[in-house]
Amino acid sequence: MDAHAGKHFPRPTPVSRPYWEGCREGRLLLQQCGTCGKHQFYPRIMCSHCNGDTLAWVPASGQGTVSSYTVVRRPVSPGYAADTPYVIALIALAEGPTMMSNIIGCAPEAVTVGMPVEVSFEAWSEEISVPKFRPLAAPA
Repeated sequence: MDAHAGKHFPRPTPVSRPYWEGCREGRLLLQQCGTCGKHQFYPRIMCSHCNGDTLAWVPASGQGTVSSYTVVRRPVSPGYAADTPYVIALIALAEGPTMMSNIIGCAPEAVTVGMPVEVSFEAWSEEISVPKFRPLAAPA
């Protein structure tokens, strides 16, 4: 976990704490509105679709597709130098929301728009595990 020294660590808030607890347990959680039934990401106090306030945390499939990406070849700070080059991507989750994350488990040149991916978690500390995505394994 020393490999993550110098990185910008997320700071859970009362609203986002269940999300980060799920990540620490290896589960991707999304908020789902009890009024309109839609999922949302990032965590908020009300539904971004209907303004409802009956949000529940539900497990996500962890699957999605790459909708856009870029390859970072120059680190934003020394804490990310060992990771370069790395891919930052917008992932369209199967449940509807889009989240930004890294693509791991393949060469940056292998990433394509439309590529199916699945979540994986990288422990940065005892408290924080970060969701990252890898190419979805083809069915056997």
